[in-house]
Amino acid sequence: MTSSPDPFATGGDAGKSSIVYVVDDDESLRTALRNLFRSVGLDVQVFASPREFLMYSKPDVPSCLVLDVRLQGQSGLAFQTEIAEAKLSIPIVFMTGHGDIAMSVKAMKAGALDFLAKPFRDQDMLDAVAHALEADRVRRGTEKGMAELRGRYESLTPREREVLGYVVAGLMNKQIASEMNLSEITVKIHRGQAMKKMASRSVADLVRKAEALGVQLPAGAR
Repeated sequence: MTSSPDPFATGGDAGKSSIVYVVDDDESLRTALRNLFRSVGLDVQVFASPREFLMYSKPDVPSCLVLDVRLQGQSGLAFQTEIAEAKLSIPIVFMTGHGDIAMSVKAMKAGALDFLAKPFRDQDMLDAVAHALEADRVRRGTEKGMAELRGRYESLTPREREVLGYVVAGLMNKQIASEMNLSEITVKIHRGQAMKKMASRSVADLVRKAEALGVQLPAGAR
């Protein structure tokens, strides 16, 4: 019998640990949450204000933010907007003792992953954080994959990119050769080099990667 994966395992992102950030102006709650997250082996950093959180030098690891809606000086919802405007990608789990349906809907529409009303069960908070950390791992993996793919595409020569565009458009080698005023064997060579550089073993995979990158079709292929 195989055991289920540990949602708080820290080895899924190149061996790096995850971090849970907590922003709340209630010291007793910060302490309680720090103890809760540490009890399941999570690294946790707590802050009394949004400013402290923003000033903290954050390691490049999967993370999430547990944020109180009601803060002194600035609401959690306003800080959520500030985080988005600063292009700081981090899943947010909101908590509040004064929330209502409209507030939770607004937070979720703005990208929050969960919204917990105080008092909440420890397990509900742990489940919400596990979900948020997994979402951040997935996001990071996707972004890393796209960065690698863009790097591969940028390694193509202008001619190889042009051939790739025609391949994505569905043209055969003979048709591409006619469009580009090249010999068919030259098109085959460029196409083969493009597939090699893009690490594609099939035309279908090459097309899929090109579409993911938003490769523009040549003017004559539209």
